[in-house]
Amino acid sequence: MSSATSLTGRVLARSAAIGVASLVSMHVATGSAQEAPLRETVTVSVDQQIPNAPGKRLVSLIVDYPPGGSSAAHHHARSAFIYAYVLSGEIRSQVDDEPVRVYRPGEVWVESPGAHHRVSENASDSESARLLAVFIIDAADEQLTTAGPE
Repeated sequence: MSSATSLTGRVLARSAAIGVASLVSMHVATGSAQEAPLRETVTVSVDQQIPNAPGKRLVSLIVDYPPGGSSAAHHHARSAFIYAYVLSGEIRSQVDDEPVRVYRPGEVWVESPGAHHRVSENASDSESARLLAVFIIDAADEQLTTAGPE
């Protein structure tokens, strides 16, 4: 791998992490004012160009929700096609105007480019939950998500 390719990969990974960090900072906390906010933890596991799809990249994220944890409402990048797979626990989700639904381990949903993710939260107040989110996105898109109205 050339140093230019390696540098590009690191820049794209940093851009994805910045977009994810903005999502994390938008988190809506639950609980009393004395408790620490219940935030999701997002880990970028893959961020690389797709060799046979010029101009596209694949970004894979692991999202861990503590008991009662949630993400703020957000929009995904206009180019982002997303595959979401529940690894453990139960995830309550609502995308666009679809009904709110609870997904269990092994269940999946997809999100169309530009989708409004209205609800994304752990359905349990006592157990953790984990989600795999795989984005196919334009290589030039720097942010995976942006704050959106509730």
